[in-house]
Amino acid sequence: MIGVFDSGLGGLSVLAAIARELPQANLIYLADTAHVPYGDKPDNFITGRVLAIGQHLADQGCKLIVAACNTATTTAIQALREHLPHIQVVGVEPGVKPAAQGSLKRHIAVLATETTARSKRLAHLIDTHAAQVKVDVVPCPGWATHVETLQPDTPAFRAEVEQKIRPLLDAGVDRIVLGCTHYAFLIPIIEPLLEGRAQLVDVADAVARQVLRLRGDSYADGKISLQATVHPERLSAALPALSLNKVARRVASVTQVSV
Repeated sequence: MIGVFDSGLGGLSVLAAIARELPQANLIYLADTAHVPYGDKPDNFITGRVLAIGQHLADQGCKLIVAACNTATTTAIQALREHLPHIQVVGVEPGVKPAAQGSLKRHIAVLATETTARSKRLAHLIDTHAAQVKVDVVPCPGWATHVETLQPDTPAFRAEVEQKIRPLLDAGVDRIVLGCTHYAFLIPIIEPLLEGRAQLVDVADAVARQVLRLRGDSYADGKISLQATVHPERLSAALPALSLNKVARRVASVTQVSV
């Protein structure tokens, strides 16, 4: 069993990638919808939620847990590994390394939640992998919430996104890192603005390949269990709305859990 969690819907982009790589694996996806989004929460609160959710997934038999949330990873991944030393833990970090390696103009940007933008872990990623590259870290408050509402495509929000993206392109950025798993569902809004001047960098497929390397022996009946701390029915509704119909066909149960 493989567990995947996020504060809400964003981690479904990672779940979908894992489901493609391991079609026979049994997967649990837990959305901490009672506390979404994590991006504006204090670090100690996020750490407490991550440890509680990790323990919950381990108690259900998960041998590998994916923190499908950049904020949770940057804030609490080490604490989770220390709390569950016998469980394999995979985090989701902004793709600073591939962006820096692929940038021809030596100028990249990271779109992130407020918590991730100010995190020491992101600063370390930049120092380690992009020391010779100019990096613009751009906080995007409220973007994850737009995905959670399943109505991100409004004229006002499109204008807000454009106000973030246009200055980056004009400054010469040629790689834009999606530093929150929710932002993968904003690609249809962001990509047309790029006009070939920059490429988006998402890490969902890379995370799925890492899970495959670690748990390639996860052969079961390919069922997916959806769990949420409140309103689990919204997960079911989100799958077709986010064009995740292949995931929807594998869902065996949708439940509310107390974590």
